[in-house]
Amino acid sequence: MDASLIAWSRAQFAMTAAYHWLFVPLTLGLGIIMAVMETLYVVKKDEFWKKTAKFWQKIFGINFAVGIATGIILEFEFGTNWSNYSWFVGDIFGAPLAIEGILAFFMEATFMAVMYFGWQKVSRGFHLTSTWLTATGAAISAVWILIANSWMQHPVGMEFNPDTVRNEMVDFWAVVTNPVAISKFFHAVFSGWEVGGVVVVGVSCWYLLKNREPRFARQSILIGALVGVIGTFGVMLTGDSSAVHVSKYQPMKLAAVEGLENGGTRAPFSVVPGVEVPGMLSILATHDLDGFVPGINDILAGYTDNEGREIPSVQEKIERGKVALQSFQTYHATKDTNAAMAAEARATLDENMDYFGYGYLEQPQDVVPPVKPLFWAFRIMIGFGSFCLLVLLLALWFAWKDRLGNKRWLYYVAMLSIPLIYVAGECGWMVAEVGRQPWTIEGLLPVNAALSGVSATSVMTTFFIFLAIFTFFLLVELRILFKAVKQGPKIDE
Repeated sequence: MDASLIAWSRAQFAMTAAYHWLFVPLTLGLGIIMAVMETLYVVKKDEFWKKTAKFWQKIFGINFAVGIATGIILEFEFGTNWSNYSWFVGDIFGAPLAIEGILAFFMEATFMAVMYFGWQKVSRGFHLTSTWLTATGAAISAVWILIANSWMQHPVGMEFNPDTVRNEMVDFWAVVTNPVAISKFFHAVFSGWEVGGVVVVGVSCWYLLKNREPRFARQSILIGALVGVIGTFGVMLTGDSSAVHVSKYQPMKLAAVEGLENGGTRAPFSVVPGVEVPGMLSILATHDLDGFVPGINDILAGYTDNEGREIPSVQEKIERGKVALQSFQTYHATKDTNAAMAAEARATLDENMDYFGYGYLEQPQDVVPPVKPLFWAFRIMIGFGSFCLLVLLLALWFAWKDRLGNKRWLYYVAMLSIPLIYVAGECGWMVAEVGRQPWTIEGLLPVNAALSGVSATSVMTTFFIFLAIFTFFLLVELRILFKAVKQGPKIDE
């Protein structure tokens, strides 16, 4: 396989996903914040809350529109750049995406129209319901996309059909209730709440810095900070369950993120190189101080896991994977001419199917993702996320005590937190996706077997075209957002 084609295909998909993830969290976070504000309007019947909700709904709409454009292109890339992947598992991967499009997207589109254009046309209660359903639709959209993504991290509920050369779904509910999907969904939603909270607090602090819209700014800070704090603690809680799942289903990802070459019991957590917390990694990964956490070398050489299972070496997996591939070829060559030989080949294939994807690898080191980028991405995510939590707690405290006046240092720090929380989110996505390389589907299909039969030049060309388009979209969105913020909610008018 052409190495440049692999590199450019991965780069294009990574770039598209990174741009798309700039818009998703804010949609999830602002959805709940604007719904809470409109609820206060309906309960208190105070026009202030109506104008406040409408302002943040405007910001929500601008962000949502650009997010849709990047998301659509992202889904099309599965067919254009990863057609072998789409053929191999399209029956499974396509189902959640189809449900997302049919259910969530139409739900969002329908009720968003009522939310924006129905203020004078429907009752307060119906309009409030539409706003909540718009926010709920965004979350429902996320759940089906993350079910599809989580299946790639931990494939379940399928069976390989050698006649069609496809993995076919045999248990829909196993796919839907995948433990990785449940943790990942709540982790993504709560991270969106944190992003929404940081953005609302930061923008509101800009108004206080400019001595504009003081009541709007203070009340927005109170609600935004509260949602952001709840979201951050939710991220921490779901991050804990995610660590256990990664340890169980993707041990190489965990070892790479920790830069752990040799594992063991009471494994230390590395804060930064040279600073470790004894035993903490074992607690985080297994909820047991004496839990065994394999390192990179352990995984390459083979080890015994915490459930007493003997995990073979990567070299043995590669050899069994090549046996599976050879058996598959034999089965196809003889199924119509030699039933006995085909049956024997099919039995051998079934016996080694768990290692099918390893047959496409050349050497054991191929399963090791880039360690240093993952190590630092994880720590940047934790560091910036923790910093933003501190800012949210301070903002919530001062807003609750009505002591936000003259806290210019807090205004600047809160505005600085906006780009930092986005960097944290992108680093988190990098850990999740780069950490499972070289696999498109963990242990089942590596990237070099998932590609389309296109030229590297074509992918490279479209990479720069998409980069220019997405950058243009981002700049346009920022210009519109800055203009909307500068105009303000005009509460006093």
